[in-house]
Amino acid sequence: MVKNQFVEIRNFVTVAQTGSFTSAAQALGMTGSALSKSIMRLETRLGTKLLHRTTRRVSLTNDGDSYLTDCQNAMAILDEAENRLGSEQQLPAGRVRIELPTAFGRRYILPTLIELSTRYEQLELSVTFSDQTVDLMGNGIDLAVRVGPLDNNVDLVARRLGEQRRVICGSPSYLARRGAPLVAKDLSQHDCVIGWPLGQRTSWLLKNGEGMTEAYEIPVRHEIGDCEAILAATLAGCGLAQVPTWLVEEHLRSGALVSVLADQAGDDMPIHAIWIKTPYIQPKMRVIIEELLLLAQTPGSRFRADQHKKCSR
Repeated sequence: MVKNQFVEIRNFVTVAQTGSFTSAAQALGMTGSALSKSIMRLETRLGTKLLHRTTRRVSLTNDGDSYLTDCQNAMAILDEAENRLGSEQQLPAGRVRIELPTAFGRRYILPTLIELSTRYEQLELSVTFSDQTVDLMGNGIDLAVRVGPLDNNVDLVARRLGEQRRVICGSPSYLARRGAPLVAKDLSQHDCVIGWPLGQRTSWLLKNGEGMTEAYEIPVRHEIGDCEAILAATLAGCGLAQVPTWLVEEHLRSGALVSVLADQAGDDMPIHAIWIKTPYIQPKMRVIIEELLLLAQTPGSRFRADQHKKCSR
């Protein structure tokens, strides 16, 4: 009913503007008889006569003239709405809720997002930071960057950005005091600093003599739920920590931290961008995803584990 209503209105406006059923029918691609019946249905539904018809001309009644003005105003509003929406669909516009890993997100992703928002003035960002795995849909998150293995969720799309390598390290003062572990089992004699509650692990992943990754139980002295704070504690000589190479690379180069058990480093941790699966990716989402992929492919990118191999030795 609603669809037919709009068709009849379009037909009426075309007849009124052309002043001829014949010309209007040609413009609309329909027969004169079908057009006449459409106008008659509209008049019947409205309960008033809209057009005076003669063999030579078509003119508007008073009600028809008033109705035409209202129809043209309504159509102008619809055209404006379609044009505006079409423009917004082509350009990144609107708000995107993004969740990033805490330290990695602040250091290496947020600056890119901020720069992107300066290029697209209608793009709005809501950025939060967390190392916890949360439900995207339940928390209203449009896109997230995750470090580590992903669950098999058919409702999500994931694009791999790169890998994160981890290294066990300590300060020279701590190693001078306690000695450097030479094999994985030596860790049982050391103070260890872990993230909490970032997975609540009391073991570290290391490769055994066969090259297989195994979990080694460690004695936990400090539990700290922030990467930057773990770094500060390690620099202060509080113990050993297993941390991402991007977090400590400058301190490894300067000698403020020393890598241990480097030849037994665990497997790389994957980094993904994930979002809720939809039939169509809006431009505001597409431009962010493409920017993250471009950032990950940039030479020297912190998304690439091979950039940090020399730092973990």
